[in-house]
Amino acid sequence: MPDDARRGAAADWLARLSAADLDASEAAAFDAWVSQPANGAAYDAVLSVALELQAAAPKLIEELNELPAPRRSNASRAWLALGGVAAAAALAIGLTPLSVFAPETQTFATAKGERKAVTLADGSTVELNGGSRLSVTLARHERRLSLPQGEAIFDVTPDKSRPFLIAVGDRTVRVVGTRFDVRHLGDDLSVTVERGVVEVRPADGVKGRIWRLHPGERLDVVEGPAAPAPQLSVADPQAVESWRTGKLIYRDRPLGEVVADLNQQFARPVVLEDPALARTRVSGVLILDNEEAVTRRLALLAPIKALPSPEGFTLRSDPAAKP
Repeated sequence: MPDDARRGAAADWLARLSAADLDASEAAAFDAWVSQPANGAAYDAVLSVALELQAAAPKLIEELNELPAPRRSNASRAWLALGGVAAAAALAIGLTPLSVFAPETQTFATAKGERKAVTLADGSTVELNGGSRLSVTLARHERRLSLPQGEAIFDVTPDKSRPFLIAVGDRTVRVVGTRFDVRHLGDDLSVTVERGVVEVRPADGVKGRIWRLHPGERLDVVEGPAAPAPQLSVADPQAVESWRTGKLIYRDRPLGEVVADLNQQFARPVVLEDPALARTRVSGVLILDNEEAVTRRLALLAPIKALPSPEGFTLRSDPAAKP
C-alpha cells in the first residue's frame, strides 16, 4: 500500500476502534493489520497526530475564538477546507476515548462451581473453572493476562509477534500458540501442557529456573521463599482437564490438592482436621454432583472419614478404612 493509503487506513481504524458496536472479528482484523511493520508505523504516526491535536485542542479553540470573522472571498474555500479538516480531527478526537490509545483490560470471573468459556479478540479461547478470576490486556506487542486465583484452560492463537503472557503469583507462563491448563490455588501452581510448548519462568525480580514444558508434562510449583523445589512429572492432560465435563480425575495426587479443587466447586468448605492428611495420596474419579455425595465418595479413595459440620465437611484420619 502507498504511504498515503496506509495512513488513510490507519485513520479509518482509529475512528472504527472507538465505535460502540466494534466486534471481536473486527478487533482481530485490526490486530492482524497493525502487526505488519509498515501498517504499525502508519498507525503510530496517525495516533501521534491525534494525541498532539488532543493536547493542543484547548489552545487551538481559544485562539480560533479570538480570530475575527473571515471575509467571504476566494480564499474562503481554503479556510473552509482547513476548517473541515480541523472539525473532522476534533470530531475524531471527541469520539475516540483515551481507552483506544491504551490497551483495554477485561476481567472475567466465575462463582464456585461455575464454568465459563471466553473467546478473546485475538481468537484465543479460555475455559474458566469455578472460583476463578482472570484479567486480559491485548496490546500491540504482547498479550498479557493475570490469573490471581483459580484454574483455566488456554487455547492460544499463534502470533510470534505478540507473546501470550500469564502472571500467576511469582511465576510467568509464556507461550506463542498452544493448549494448556493453569491451576493457581493459594500458594500452589501447576501447569499442564496438552499441545505446543509452554515456558514457566520467575516473575520480574524473582530468582529461579526457567522451565520449558512439552505435551504430556506437568510442572507443580509451591510459591514462597522456603518452598520446595518445583516438580516436573508426566501427566494426562485429559485427566487434568476433566473438570470441564463435571468430574475430577486423580492419579496419585495429594489429598490437599483434591480438597482445594473441591473448595472451588462448592460453597460449603471441606477442611482437613489434621494438616498432615494433605500429603495422603489419592487416585480415583469424583463426579461433581452433590457435595455430600462427593465427600462420601472421597472417603472411599483414602483412609479418611467425611464428617458433616454446620460449616461444611471435615476430613478425619481413619486408619481402619480400606480405600
